[in-house]
Amino acid sequence: MSAGISERVRDLAARAMEELGPRFAEIDAVSERNTEKVLTAFRENRVSDACFGGTTGYGYDDKGREILERVYADVFRGEAALVRTGFASGTHAITCALFGQLRPGDRLLYASGLPYDTLQAAIGIRCSGRGSFKEYGIEYGQVDLTPEGRPDHRAIAEAASAENVSVVGIQRSRGYSERDALSIEDIGDMCDTIRRANPRAAVIVDNCYGEFTGLTEPLEAGADMIVGSLIKNPGGGLAPSGGYIVGRRDLVENASYRLTAPGIGGEVGATLGQSRLLFQGFFMAPHTTAQAMKTAVFCAKMMELMGFRSSPAWDAKRSDIIQIVELGSEEAMSRFCRGVQLGAPVDSFVTPVAGDMPGYECPVIMAAGSFIQGASIELSADGPMEPPYRVYLQGGLTFESGKLGIMLAAEELLKG
Repeated sequence: MSAGISERVRDLAARAMEELGPRFAEIDAVSERNTEKVLTAFRENRVSDACFGGTTGYGYDDKGREILERVYADVFRGEAALVRTGFASGTHAITCALFGQLRPGDRLLYASGLPYDTLQAAIGIRCSGRGSFKEYGIEYGQVDLTPEGRPDHRAIAEAASAENVSVVGIQRSRGYSERDALSIEDIGDMCDTIRRANPRAAVIVDNCYGEFTGLTEPLEAGADMIVGSLIKNPGGGLAPSGGYIVGRRDLVENASYRLTAPGIGGEVGATLGQSRLLFQGFFMAPHTTAQAMKTAVFCAKMMELMGFRSSPAWDAKRSDIIQIVELGSEEAMSRFCRGVQLGAPVDSFVTPVAGDMPGYECPVIMAAGSFIQGASIELSADGPMEPPYRVYLQGGLTFESGKLGIMLAAEELLKG
């Protein structure tokens, strides 16, 4: 059986692969080291079959939940963790983390520019009321990156020194923007700048799309807390839902009161038989993330050969799994997404069209045929349908399937 890929596209793919061996070897080396780290945490915390049973109701004394959170804390180098399917999304987990530390009159400062679209509504940048930080009297400020996309340390120091700044947020990944993802070195330098300007402020990093892309994580660079989604890198393609928060024990406890209720916190939360998938997904996460990174590298090289601008370049250092392809027109963007959808194991017969989505200001097109709805660690491509028509590709549970998805996208582009 054939996927309908022409010899022209197969030849392009073969040309792309000729140069990717050394880059893939680097990615595999990172995956091996991170797998060792995860395996060590499983062993030291005595993960056993008894951890997979799950609980119902209040979820008191859930051994599996408690051990899973210790595993996350150990791997990410935090004092404590919340790993819960009760987080509906990464934005939900980030909002709980921020609300746990912020009080009326406090100021939230974002040091990496405007945060991701869905978080803007929670902050109150694009709306007021309906439970946003703005409605609770929490101020917001941001420091934009330099024109070169680099952290502006002088401006960060000045803004962070304000007396009412209690939290400084850093978004590791690019979101729907052109800038590069922030490296661990970037985040470490930003943490140093913030500490000197305001030792009281908690530094919270949105770690979405960045987990296991390198050998270290933001807590090791000086952050106080990291937050992410389980249907991205750390879920390994198996977690059915959820998010995580890892960091300083007092900050994690504060966040737990927003997840459940003050005085209850992380002591409750039934796992409902999902624990095995969360353990197994985290065990698979370094390898699955490597597959997604290889898919992104292959995409960058293929698009370069076809004359499209992409970012990062195929041979660039990466700090997240996202690949931008600038397609230049609505038609080309639709064709690319159609090809990715054809390469999906689920809903391959669906044609992606741009439409309104909660949390976004303009129509968004999304190609995603995934086993877990909306899972960004599975191959997907999406973006706002507006000039310059950039698509943001991420995921790929296996490189082989990710490669085929990119080849089908190339096939559709060549039909235009």
